[in-house]
Order: sequence, then C-alpha cells, then structure tokens
Amino acid sequence: MQPPDTADHAPAHPGRDRTQRPPSVDRLLAHESLQPLIESHGRAPVLDATRDALADLRTRASLGQAGAADFLPESIASAIGARLATSAQPALRRVFNLTGTVLHTNLGRALLPDPAVAALELAARHSTNLEFDLARGARGDRDELLEGVLCEVTGAEAATFVNNNAAAVLLAVNTLALRKEAIVSRGELVEIGGSFRIPDVMARAGTRLREVGTTNRTHLADFEQAIGPRTRLLLKVHTSNYEVVGFTASVAQRELAALAHAHGLPLMVDLGSGALVPLERWGLPHEPTVQEALGDGADLVSISGDKLLGGPQAGILLGRRALIDRIKRNPLKRALRLDKLTLGALEAVVRLYHDPDRLAERLPTLRLLARPRDEIAALAARVAPQVQQHLPPGYAACPTECDSQVGSGARPSDRLPSAGVAIRPTVRGRGEGRALTALAAALRALPVPVIGRIVEGTLLLDLRCLEDEQTFLEQLPLLRRPPPEAGPA
Repeated sequence: MQPPDTADHAPAHPGRDRTQRPPSVDRLLAHESLQPLIESHGRAPVLDATRDALADLRTRASLGQAGAADFLPESIASAIGARLATSAQPALRRVFNLTGTVLHTNLGRALLPDPAVAALELAARHSTNLEFDLARGARGDRDELLEGVLCEVTGAEAATFVNNNAAAVLLAVNTLALRKEAIVSRGELVEIGGSFRIPDVMARAGTRLREVGTTNRTHLADFEQAIGPRTRLLLKVHTSNYEVVGFTASVAQRELAALAHAHGLPLMVDLGSGALVPLERWGLPHEPTVQEALGDGADLVSISGDKLLGGPQAGILLGRRALIDRIKRNPLKRALRLDKLTLGALEAVVRLYHDPDRLAERLPTLRLLARPRDEIAALAARVAPQVQQHLPPGYAACPTECDSQVGSGARPSDRLPSAGVAIRPTVRGRGEGRALTALAAALRALPVPVIGRIVEGTLLLDLRCLEDEQTFLEQLPLLRRPPPEAGPA
C-alpha cells in the first residue's frame, strides 16, 4: 500500500482540522475556477501566482489568520486572480490630474487632441512614408513631413526636430560653437527640472560659456564688450520658470539681434515654452511667441512641443535655413531625431493652428488653460457632495475657490482662478497630517488614481483639468477607510 501524498493529505499545521489544508498546486491548476485565468494570462504566470498565493495562505494560517473558507479552491483562485490583475497592470497608467498644474511634468504635460491620437494610431498600425518621397519614389527627409506646416504657421525659413528642447539647445550650440564661445546673460543661466542647467548643457555641447552682466541686470554693453575672436553665438534664454523682480534690466531681443548681426554672429533664442499664438486672446497672460522672436531678428529659436504648443514631447528648432541645414548635418542629429509616432502627432497638432478661431475648442492644453472659473465652480458644486458621501469617516469635503497654474516652467508667478473640492479631517490637531496623507494614498489607489495636492492642512482637488466627471464619480465608492494608525486623531 502506497503512503498518502503528503502534499495533498498531510495536515498543513499540527492540530489543525484536516479540512483546513491548501490543495496542491496541481489540483488548483486543474480546478475549473483557474481555467479562465490560465486562458487570459497563460499557464506560467498562473503557476507563479498560485505558488505565491499558497505560500501567503500558509503564513496566514500559521498565525491563525485564515478561516475554513480561505482554503476553498474558489477562494484561493480569487486571491490568485487579484495577484495576476495587479502584476498585469501597466506601469504607465491613466491618472486624474487634480493638482491645479495644467502642464504637469510628472503627469505627462500636454494632453493630445483627437487628430494627434489618430495620427499616432495610423503610424503605429501601418507602414508610412516616414523617409520616402512619394512624388520621386526615392528616399526622403523625415523632417519634411512637419517642416512645411510649421514654417507656414511661424514664418520661419526652415525647421528641424529632436526629442526635447534641451536636446535642441545641445544640438544647436554644439553645431554653431563647438570649441568656441557662446555669450549668455548671467541672469538667464536657468536650471530646469531634474537639475539640468544651461551651463551643463553647454559644457556637454563642447562650448565655452561666457557669462555677462549680473544676476539682476545685464546691458547691451556687457555683450558688446564680451565679443571676441572666439565668439560664435549670442544666446538669449527665456526665464520661463522663474522671475527676477525689482531693480532689474535685460537686453531686448531686437537690440541683441542687431548687435549679433553687426558682428556677423547668429542670435539664438531659447524660448522653451513653445507658444505659437498670443494667449491674451483667451484672457491668459502674455507668453513670448516664436513669431515675436523671429520678428525681432533671432536667427534661431528653440521651443518644446509638449508645453504651450500642446503636442507630444519634442524639441523644435526654427530659423534661418543656412543654420538649420548646418544643424541637420551634425551627427548628433540622428541620435536625437524624432520617431514616426511623435512626428505624426506633432504634425496633427500644428495643423490645428491654421484655424485659430477654433483652437481653444480643439487643443486640450488651451481649452484647459482658458476654462472659465464659473464653469469649474459649477463642477465643484456638483462633485463635492458626492465626494463627501463616499469619504471614509473622519473627513469633510466642500467646494472651494483656488488658483491653478500653467506649469512646466511657463508663467510661474501667474495664477488662473479656479475651483475645486477641499477635504479636511473633521478633528484637527495631532495626526491631521497623517490623516491627509492616508487619504491622498487612498485616492491614488483607485482604478484611475486621483492626484491632488496637500496645502495648509487641506487635501485640495483642483477641478480645472477634470473633464471626465462620470469616471471620476463612478470610482469614488471604492474609497476605503485609511488604517487606524494613519487616520484622524
């Protein structure tokens, strides 16, 4: 007589009821409740998840935390399904941006309009004429797919494209001033997100930085006195992510262009934020545009595609054809070039600028920036009671006025009147901060994570960027009470 299979029949723990033992891995894999999981995820992932679930069950059982129902194949299958669902969730996920920062770098910046999404899908699903001239039946230049329409909108002679604005500056400076000097005002040596600094970018480009002026005041004479035999470029950087106020002076683009041209030098303007139209038309603060820089005599302008332009991440260089041609011959250009998906999406976005009368309707970035406060306040009045209804005990929610901001370094001191939902612990004092942190974590754990901001003892959900009201409300019942140790004091 054969001894019993210990995996199937031996008690999992001495003294435990023999019915409270986990089935073997093989029996679970053969059970009908796991077949849909195997069909959906594959046998190997289900096998790994099964082993993990059984190990967890044995641990809980040894601590007296598992009941008879936990040992049923159906219960174990449910636990396995939850593990597989978590592991199968993509790392890049949709979130609700309720931070009040429209172009939030950490949350993906600009939302793409429908034509750009359609262009992405076309480029992803089909072969395209990425570098093929259909008229000549020969190899083409991928930049030509976008160059024409962008030059029509901006008035530039030529354009080229790389993967972000920092790359555009690196490529241009490396091309025009390698092992030579570029002159920049000391007050414009900006640091952008992630501790990337203009001096560091220029050093990597192989260019010697020549600083002129002081932090708060730079004059035309400072540039003129610094120009020497090794000078190859004057660079003006738009300080879009900070402002120096008070006793200040800077050199106007037009004056700097005239000085550069008098010495046979090019002027490059790093605008960064990428505005292609005057924003005042929609009641927004003025932001320097590409057209203004070119009209002031700039020979080269660099901008981002995913900021105020409202497109995908990209760096765009526009200006004199002779300079653009030199830049395109730089071997670095191939290393930094755009792929077909970005080119297609960016072209679709730029084409929207042919119809400025409908731009705010069709371009999500501009639509969100120009959204009237009264409209957002009405949304807050509808949403706040439902947020309150589904909050864990110990919190109160109410509609509130607040201020949004553009984000991504554009107009840092300007505020956009907005509205939202303010959530506070009902018991103030000790433990209040932990309570808000716990609730913020619970909101981030929803199927579509909700990202707000904690300010002055309040978890604020700024609703300027909330357009899918239905999905937001449908998932609120899933909110759970935070752990007692993190709850309101």
